[in-house]
Amino acid sequence: MYINNMWKPELLAPAKNLERLKVAVTYGADAVYVGGQKYGLRARADNFSDYDLEYGVNFARENHAKVYLTLNAFLHDDDFEGLAEYCQFLESIGVDGVIVSDLGVLRVVKNSSNLDIHLSTQASCLNSYAGQMWKQFDVKRLIVGREVSIAEGGKIRAQTGIDVEMFIHGAMCMAYSGNCTISNFTAGRDSNRGGCIQSCRFPYQLAEKTDDRPVTFMSSKDLWGIHQVEAFFEHQICSLKIEGRMKSSFYVALTCRAYRQAIDAYAAGKLTPEMLNQIVAELESIPHRDYDSASLETPAGSDSVYKQLESSRGTHEYLGIVMETTSENIVLQLVESLTVGDKIEIIPVHGEILGWQVSQLVSVVGDRLEKMRAGNVVCIPKTVAPEILNNVEKLNVVRVAPRLEPNNQ
Repeated sequence: MYINNMWKPELLAPAKNLERLKVAVTYGADAVYVGGQKYGLRARADNFSDYDLEYGVNFARENHAKVYLTLNAFLHDDDFEGLAEYCQFLESIGVDGVIVSDLGVLRVVKNSSNLDIHLSTQASCLNSYAGQMWKQFDVKRLIVGREVSIAEGGKIRAQTGIDVEMFIHGAMCMAYSGNCTISNFTAGRDSNRGGCIQSCRFPYQLAEKTDDRPVTFMSSKDLWGIHQVEAFFEHQICSLKIEGRMKSSFYVALTCRAYRQAIDAYAAGKLTPEMLNQIVAELESIPHRDYDSASLETPAGSDSVYKQLESSRGTHEYLGIVMETTSENIVLQLVESLTVGDKIEIIPVHGEILGWQVSQLVSVVGDRLEKMRAGNVVCIPKTVAPEILNNVEKLNVVRVAPRLEPNNQ
């Protein structure tokens, strides 16, 4: 994409539901990818009803962003019922493209609509020869397999003339291009039809080990490509994709904010080592497994396996999201409890993080409170810190101030 005559890769973010879509777009995503009620690989996500999807497409369009929808499950014959009509609906509301793995699904999309087709990473496109074949099927974008390096992705783009999309951040799958059947056997849920329960993350006991301690030997570290932003530009990778349709608004906001800042700064020639260090610190603050660059530069090896039993690291916890702002209050939807005296940080879309100590809480009916439990809505009067709270905007995410002993050693 070109902005002010400067080419930049698209920043593509996950959206589990309408809230995540709005957060992603607000924090700088150029596009979001979402799932409908059927045909995708995240059956356990909230996913979008037809009404939500139409609303989300309109919101994105009003904010100059695009929406892509996942139709990337590998379907059996009985699963195709209603797919053609669904594609026609997607086209009618202005969805910008669909993500497809299965040749049968691709055929239905082509025969029933004029939707742009993006080839899912599940299809394992790893070379320009495969890319040229997919081009003959009118595929407009190749989401190349996770095994492809940035340089290889650039070569595929150059030799096929098709846009190439690559993952830049998020969870990785231990299986080849995500084609896994562990959940089929451990839980009776088909991983390739939306049923993955991430069985690879579970601790297992190995019979040949001399002790009985469980280990995680199939769990991958999380991907980050923040140190490879220059290479994505150099090889003209058209879209940089953040993984995480099951993740929180906190994750979506901070990853979009970080990569938006890095992309824009690099394009302007202003990505300094100091700025990069600040962005790295923000990505470290999000709950995550150890980070790894996976195959972005060289093929991923044994050091990409996450062997710790704890599920995540990070220096901050998600507190809530700003539902509304008025002349008197900011209104928070809490995911954790909040008590007077707690130190919190509000993450603006741009600029410095706003940190302060909560001195007053009020219920939605105006009662003074000492504490509000998770899952509830609470108001914070702007008068207690106008220099901070007057700058807070709707959809800003809020986090708890750093722990005394961060666990991301």
